Amino acid sequence: MPVLINEQIKASEVVLTGLNGENLGIVSREKALAMARSERADLVCTSLMSSPPPCSLVAKGTGKAAARKSAAPSKADAGRGAGGGGKEKVKELRFTAHIEEHDYDTKLRQADKHLRTGKPVQLVVKASGAKEAAAAKAVLERLVTDLKDAGVKDTGIQTSGKGSQVKLNPR
Repeated sequence: MPVLINEQIKASEVVLTGLNGENLGIVSREKALAMARSERADLVCTSLMSSPPPCSLVAKGTGKAAARKSAAPSKADAGRGAGGGGKEKVKELRFTAHIEEHDYDTKLRQADKHLRTGKPVQLVVKASGAKEAAAAKAVLERLVTDLKDAGVKDTGIQTSGKGSQVKLNPR
C-alpha cells in the first residue's frame, strides 16, 4: 500500500495523530499541513481505506523513509516470480537433553516470540544415545506444555536415535 506524504494527500479531511501519538481528531487537510509545517514534521497517510483517512505527524524525513520502506516489499515479492513457492520458513531451535534452566528459559522465550508473531517453530533436542533419548523427549514434552498458549503441535513428538523433534504452529 502506498504511503502518501504532505501535498500528496488529497482528502479534504483527515483523522490526525500528533507527533507523540496523541489523537487530534478530524481536521481539514489544510490545517493538518499547516500543523506539520509549524512543527517541522511530515504529514503521512498510510491507509486510504477509510474516510476520512488516518494521518500522522512524523519527524521530518521519516515519512519519506516510510514511503520507501512500503515500496520495497512489493519489489521483493515481484522478484520471486511464479517459481518462488510461498512456503513459510520454519524457525528451528536446538536444545540438548540436559539443558540448564537459564538456557531453557531463553530458548522458551525465543520460541514464544516466534509463535506469537505467527511463525511456526521446529524444536529439536539432540541426544547422544539411548540413555539421553528419554531425557530429550521429556524436554520436548515440557516445551510443548510451556508453549501451549502460543502454539499447537503440528506433528507428534518424533524420536530417533539422534534425538527428538516436534513442530509447533502458531495458535
